[in-house]
Amino acid sequence: MRKAILLSVIMVLPASAWCQYDLDANLRRLEEQQQRMLTDQARLRDRLDSAKLAIIRRDLRAKGLPKLAEGAAVVEHPGHMLVYSEPHEQPEWVAHIAVPDLITGNLARIDSFVADPKVLTGTAITADYWNSGYDRGHMVPSADMRWNMEALRATYYYSNVSPQKPELNRGAWAELEDWARRYVNHSKRRIFIVTGPVLREGLPTLQKADRKNEVSIPEMHWKVIADLDGDQPQAIGFVMRNGPQSDPPISYAVTVDSVERLTGLDFFHMLDDAIEDRIEAMREPKDWYAEGDPFFGEAEPLKAPLPKGMFNTVQAKHHIGKTVTVCGTVVSTRKTAKANAVYLNFDRVHPHQDFYATIWEYNSPNFSYDPEAALLQKKVCVTGKVTVYDDIPRISINNEKEVMLYEEAIR
Repeated sequence: MRKAILLSVIMVLPASAWCQYDLDANLRRLEEQQQRMLTDQARLRDRLDSAKLAIIRRDLRAKGLPKLAEGAAVVEHPGHMLVYSEPHEQPEWVAHIAVPDLITGNLARIDSFVADPKVLTGTAITADYWNSGYDRGHMVPSADMRWNMEALRATYYYSNVSPQKPELNRGAWAELEDWARRYVNHSKRRIFIVTGPVLREGLPTLQKADRKNEVSIPEMHWKVIADLDGDQPQAIGFVMRNGPQSDPPISYAVTVDSVERLTGLDFFHMLDDAIEDRIEAMREPKDWYAEGDPFFGEAEPLKAPLPKGMFNTVQAKHHIGKTVTVCGTVVSTRKTAKANAVYLNFDRVHPHQDFYATIWEYNSPNFSYDPEAALLQKKVCVTGKVTVYDDIPRISINNEKEVMLYEEAIR
């Protein structure tokens, strides 16, 4: 009897009501299915990340860690490893692998610095740094780990921090970190990186009335980078003083051998001796620009001071309004369609140049050659009054007498 009544009720329901009931139920089923799928994806992503982090730790142990001093203990975190210097209350060195996952990683900075629970002797704390005049300089950049929250959080342990002057940490050092990430981004290759301060006895310490630890202030920081996965492994080192740096990162490139002499560390000692010797003697910044890098083609500014009272492109900004000679490598040229002017970009390609020279159309008859083609990739000196446009120093060249090849200028 009840079945007959229910059937009769269903039969008298309008078709629109029956369809509406069916659509709502279908939507709920699909939403439940989507939620199960998202949960499964999150679990799979966590398992993938765990596998990737395990490979990073495996490969760091196999070939990425400096040779350990007697009694040194390696502290392991999800995405990096380190040796902590208790006398200086900061890492002696920190090693990690920057992987292509950082390209799509979008986790935000957390800026929550905490003591490292794995350093049994204790680490520096916030009170040591706060209002000290020094930044908490990440040795492993947090941006290199923005693809995994566990690894990202570990970069905010004080065991990964060294005092850096703000002008360094937010300037040339940050540019160097970005320089390394650009290589990973555009080459789609991972790189081994070891970073640290230059530590010695007698360094000054952060002086704060409420400090809890004596944190040494390094005079210099260093970084060594190696691409070890291909048929032609390569490496390069960098050393920067703990203060303002005026030049682009490539100006501070050195060999890994020189970093070893400076620090007493032995890098990449687990590699075959012939490979280790070859890559540690390298200093080729141009090999670290992959296709698509917006800075591809840049050259190092000429080493200052230049002879005969000349200046390099970085120094040009200090001579605004003066008539001087500025020298550098013309890395790109272009002729504007509107003004028909030739632009010579020195050391860095447009629009990243620190200095450029302009030859206006009405001065082009004063040249017996085509400067756009003839000066490209040449080391050139130009003489004239330094002016500024869009915050970039420039010199307008009137004739070819105001242009000279660098080799001729110094001769």
